[in-house]
Amino acid sequence: MIEERGRVLSVEEGAVWVETVRSSTCGNCAAKAGCGQALLARVGSGARRGFIRALTDRSWQIGDEVFIGIPEDAVVRGALWVYLTPLLGLFAAALLAQALEAAEPMVILAAVSGLIAGFAVVRWHGQQAQRDPRLMPQVLRSAGQMMPFVQEGRLDG
Repeated sequence: MIEERGRVLSVEEGAVWVETVRSSTCGNCAAKAGCGQALLARVGSGARRGFIRALTDRSWQIGDEVFIGIPEDAVVRGALWVYLTPLLGLFAAALLAQALEAAEPMVILAAVSGLIAGFAVVRWHGQQAQRDPRLMPQVLRSAGQMMPFVQEGRLDG
């Protein structure tokens, strides 16, 4: 389970909106200097707020600090869909055009068409997967403390 700590911003039936602070993991990596993530962290985009809708069956209050999570296999399957499907479309269309002895410009056009078709399949699959609660973030547990509400640099108690 991939977990992230966050703060409840809004409560709705069966779900909460959670604010997380995405930060770079460069403090734990041995390749600090040669990584694009480290560069982004240095220019100020390494820690950004994220707003995530997470499913829950418990009652939460605004300001509660919680841990949300998503199964690791959902992330891996999602990455495989996003990266492999367009590539498979590209190669399948190009190989088919080549097997039909098409001219090189037609093979290239077929490859681009296969890539676009692969992206369309990924988009369709993503729309279908949005309805699957097993792939959505879930509130796992309380982080055990309440955080004050911070808005635009002010601390409102």
